[in-house]
Amino acid sequence: MLTVEGLQASYGDSRVLFGIDLSVAQGEVVTLLGRNGMGKTTTVRSIFGLLRPQGGRVSVNGRDLTAASPHLVARAGLGLVPEGRQIFAPLSVEENLIATARRRGHAKWTLDKVYGLFPRLRERRRNMGDQLSGGEQQMLAVGRALMTNPALIVLDEATEGLAPLIRDEIWSCLRHLKDEGEAILVIDKNIDALSRLADRHVVIEKGRVVWTGSTADLIATPEVKTRFLQV
Repeated sequence: MLTVEGLQASYGDSRVLFGIDLSVAQGEVVTLLGRNGMGKTTTVRSIFGLLRPQGGRVSVNGRDLTAASPHLVARAGLGLVPEGRQIFAPLSVEENLIATARRRGHAKWTLDKVYGLFPRLRERRRNMGDQLSGGEQQMLAVGRALMTNPALIVLDEATEGLAPLIRDEIWSCLRHLKDEGEAILVIDKNIDALSRLADRHVVIEKGRVVWTGSTADLIATPEVKTRFLQV
């Protein structure tokens, strides 16, 4: 589904990514792991056309989308839950959801289905985006991405800054999405929760992939966590 090969990216004269390789298959959950500042968000930005790659290839279902504009990446079936949520504060919850809604053939995700996944959003559907708590904003960001009916959903810092109960709710949501066969690429610091959810893991260090493997491999290789993931 998503294939990233040899991805390189820079900010000005500063090279940040040095040949990132990763892939996500249909129905698979893959994590992108690493300490802060190692290139995870830059990888996501490069995939979505928010930062023009300096080299490599990004493809979705075999279609080359390297350096494509963000709206073309979205049309190809990638949905983004960005770091910092970035919801539309002047719009209501329902307007946020409708604003990005897109049908891809038979629409799997509708307002009613998103509200079923996050009942709190139904309760607050008339509230403005800036009237929501951080947890509610994250639910809205996930729901907004689902309303694009993506083939793959990408979550950058899925539970950062959320209260424990809300984090649990987000993990439960992602488990539900996996059970429904959604393909997911997720960035987060909660290795234990990710290990219970994901099929494969990609670890990056200073803009390079330094380890890949299954959850069983990650559990069996504790030095990966010690060397590359602990602060």
